[in-house]
Amino acid sequence: MKTYLVVFVTVFMAELGDKTQLATLVFSMSPGVSRLGVFLAAASALVFSSLLAVLVGSQLERWIAPAHVRVAAGIGFMAIGAWMLLVK
Repeated sequence: MKTYLVVFVTVFMAELGDKTQLATLVFSMSPGVSRLGVFLAAASALVFSSLLAVLVGSQLERWIAPAHVRVAAGIGFMAIGAWMLLVK
């Protein structure tokens, strides 16, 4: 159960303020658009992109150690964070 909680918190935090959430925000502000429809479309997209990540990850583990992917992802997140702080 701890693993699933970590997954939830990690994905939730990664999604806050990212371009996907901002796009969803903009779509929900459009006049005449169903907020429920925007929610369902955005939620479905996240579910399917997560499914793709799980399928690719389950195959990728055969060739790359999870620790290497974790380090690469961490470096990537730090690089993006530094870029966001340094670029005006």
